[in-house]
Amino acid sequence: MILVTGATGKVGRQAVTQLHEAGVEVRALVRRPESADLPPGVEVVLGDLSDPDSLDAALDGVHAVFLVWPTLDADAAAPAVVRKLAERVAHIVYLSAMGADEQAGAVIGSHGYLERLIDDTGVGRTFVRAGGFAGNDLGWAESIRAEGIVREYYDDWRRSVIHERDIAAVGVRALLEGHTGTVYEVTGPELLTAPQRARIIADALGVPVRFEKMSRDEMLAGMSTWIPVDEVDNALVEMDEMTAQPEPVLSTVTEVTGAPAHTYREWVADHLADFR
Repeated sequence: MILVTGATGKVGRQAVTQLHEAGVEVRALVRRPESADLPPGVEVVLGDLSDPDSLDAALDGVHAVFLVWPTLDADAAAPAVVRKLAERVAHIVYLSAMGADEQAGAVIGSHGYLERLIDDTGVGRTFVRAGGFAGNDLGWAESIRAEGIVREYYDDWRRSVIHERDIAAVGVRALLEGHTGTVYEVTGPELLTAPQRARIIADALGVPVRFEKMSRDEMLAGMSTWIPVDEVDNALVEMDEMTAQPEPVLSTVTEVTGAPAHTYREWVADHLADFR
């Protein structure tokens, strides 16, 4: 039995589906079971990573966990949750982020904090450090539908965004084959700026989509909706540094899964209904 947390999110849902299709017993931890909408045959259980005691029943009979962490929302509970997982399972595959080991003290780098907690337990573990999620571009969907516009501040940041299907596939392979003590850094197969990605969406939709560079003040205001206000400036400085050079394009997805990483155009095709 494998437990997947964050099972209704972009990567967690893919992990549940791929494990289920592989014939593995999979249990999905969710906060709202009534709206989980997961494949038939998947066991859905109520639980919340911000409440360690809620995990006891979900861990019965589980030997491994695909851990998707609700960054910031449950960090206070992280030590207790990680201890509980390590006491009950033999393998934790943790969805982390590229650079996590270098950003452990930053708010957007709390993945590094989770990595240290997991390592300190001595449990068998795999860290899947993902680059930018292609799925974050779903944040453009509303403005594309309403105005045919994509608004971003960083217009020349060349990013190797990755399909959530590929992130999950690397973690699933690690679970099924017992890859412990390993760190996988995963990216998409190509470098694209936000305007280039907007054009790909436009091509797929068959309608014009215009890129509009937002001001720095607009960027700051948007970030303050999901990052504590006193950390926004620091976070933006980090992002400025990251944009100074293109992201890497790594072959990890192919090496681990035996299949090439999906292109951004393929990701758009999978999510076209969201942009219509």
